[in-house]
Amino acid sequence: MSTKITVTGEGITLDLLLVRVHGWKGQDLITEALSLNPGIAAEGALLTAGREVLIPDLPSETTTTPEPTIDLFG
Repeated sequence: MSTKITVTGEGITLDLLLVRVHGWKGQDLITEALSLNPGIAAEGALLTAGREVLIPDLPSETTTTPEPTIDLFG
């Protein structure tokens, strides 16, 4: 699922927009955001005001249980 955001300011880049929406974890979504918005890279580094951008959702965090440690000498 993705969210549609309309750029309202000047000097906003795609990575800055991702960080504003998702915090620092948003930096990891730049490749997915580029694929959701074909042609956005050709427009230049700065997004124009009024441009609609699809922002990908953060992947769900899965918690894993660590494998038990075996102590051979204890």
